[in-house]
Parts: sequence; structure tokens; C-alpha cells
Amino acid sequence: MGHQDETESWKARGHEDNREPTDDVGSHTSWLEKHPSALDGFEDMMMTSMAAAKGKKIVVLLDYDGTLSHIVPDPDQAFMTEAMRSAVDQVANCFPTAIISGRRRDKVYDFVKLDNLCYAGSHGLDISTPSASSKYSNHKHQSRTTDGKGNESDVFRPAVDFLPTIKKIKKALEEEIKGIEGAMIEDNTFCISVHYRCVKEEKVDNLKGTVESFMKAYDNFRISEGKKVMEIRPKIDWDKGRALQYLLDTPDFGSSSNDVIPVFIGDDKTDEDAFKAIKTIGRGIPIVVSSTPKETEASYSLRDPTEVMRFLLQLAKWMEEGSV
Repeated sequence: MGHQDETESWKARGHEDNREPTDDVGSHTSWLEKHPSALDGFEDMMMTSMAAAKGKKIVVLLDYDGTLSHIVPDPDQAFMTEAMRSAVDQVANCFPTAIISGRRRDKVYDFVKLDNLCYAGSHGLDISTPSASSKYSNHKHQSRTTDGKGNESDVFRPAVDFLPTIKKIKKALEEEIKGIEGAMIEDNTFCISVHYRCVKEEKVDNLKGTVESFMKAYDNFRISEGKKVMEIRPKIDWDKGRALQYLLDTPDFGSSSNDVIPVFIGDDKTDEDAFKAIKTIGRGIPIVVSSTPKETEASYSLRDPTEVMRFLLQLAKWMEEGSV
């Protein structure tokens, strides 16, 4: 299926095409000079990254919504295509791979349905790996669990103490906004997502004001903005950047960030924390998914999930051809 065919297929099923046009061609050209396409410049990008970090191995970390799936009006319908699932599977067979999503961890697993990668949900507040991070193995929020299939894993949940309050907030907030048509609250375990993609434009400010006013009573929580969503999370020193660092310190990803070249692909504001973490490490390939110019810490860009899929396939092919 070609680029245009896949896009039309998504539209036919009620999905939104999040490749918004830009009127400022000059501005877009300038932005692309600062954040070149990871597809068009693939060979040069990989050559430069590998030359700067000889002996390091590549690891791949991915956002989900807007990266592996298109943004849709109903978050419960954000399914990835079989073609995308195959591309992620191929990459995970070549490199240590994880998905770091704002979704509840079990929900993003249900979307992806692959067992050859790791999952971090709630913007990194709920991480599951085969082995614990070397820096957190004795942490009070680190535990060893067994799933329904008998598989053991280490789970790290730095915000577990907030869980009773999160449940209380969710229940009360549902009452607060029930009169606003189109508003939806999604339970993402350690994060409450208030979606307003289906709220009438003239009602959005009312919704935001209601949520912000309600949350003033909870000064140990913060609200961040995403794509037509307000994310309510505990105010602790943990985000997707910290989750990325945690994963890099596990045996499956190299045991230390000194041993790897992280590739992170994401489209939203919360992904900027992961881009910053890569810059702090001093090497890696941070890629933003966006069709229009935006402020970002990423070094490279891809336009939409279709280009993400093409990039992942090219990355797997590059590995299989022995380019590393």
C-alpha cells in the first residue's frame, strides 16, 4: 500500500490525517534545514551517528499515539495498522526496542500486541522490563512480578504512592465535566487524560478552566497539554526522559547509557523530555514526528506515522545488510 493509499484508507475509517498543511513554505523549509528528514538523509545520519560512537549499539524507543498510530477522535480506536506492527516487529528483532507511551501500559500492549519489546506506560511512570535497571534494583518502587502467562518481569512505578489520590481525582473530575459534551476522561493508571478533541471549539476554554480550577486543590499534581488533551500527573521528578534513561540502564538495553546510541521517535510535547535526555547523553538520534514547523529539541523529523513506518523498515534493512 502506497503513502497516499494508506492515508486515504485511514480517512475512510474515520481517522484524522494529522499532516496539517502549512502556509509558510519558507518557514517550513528553514525548519527542515534545522530538523532534516530522517528518511531523506538516512545514510548520512546513520554514518555520522555511528562514526561518533564507535562500538556502541543502537536501541530504539518509540512513542505510540501520533507516532505508530494516527491521531483519532476516539482514543480507544487508535489502532496501528498490520503493516506498522510488522515494521515494529522487524525493528525489535534487530535492536532492543521499547514503547514509552502516555497510555496505560496494558492498553498500549493491547494495541501493539508484540512480545519482543518492552513497554512503559503513563509517560514512563509504569515500566516493565525483563531485568531491573542497575540504578534502581533495590528501589522501593521496583518489584518482581509474574504475568498471566507465567512470564517474570521487573516493574518500576515511581508514582505508586499517588494511586489512591489519582483514583479520587478521576472520579470527582468525571462529575465536574459531565455536562460538557464531547469531553472524555481516560484512566491511564498514573495519569488522567482529559480529551477534548470532540468538544465544540467554543466550549474548550470552559473545559480547560473547569479542570484547572478543580486541580488547584491538588498542588502535588501538574497539568500538561498534548494534542487536544490535558494530562494530569503527579508532580514528581519523572518523565519520558527519565524513563528512557531507566531503560538504557537495564541489561537488555546495554546496562548503561554509555554503551548505546538511542533512537527516540515521538510527536508530542511529553516526548521533548526524551529528546532532551538524548542531548544530555551526548549522542543518539532524536526524531520528531510533525508535518509543520514547531519548537523541538529533536535533531531530525518525519512527517507522519506512514513515514515512521518507512523509517523503521529502512532501519531494520540497514541492520540486516550488516551496515553496523
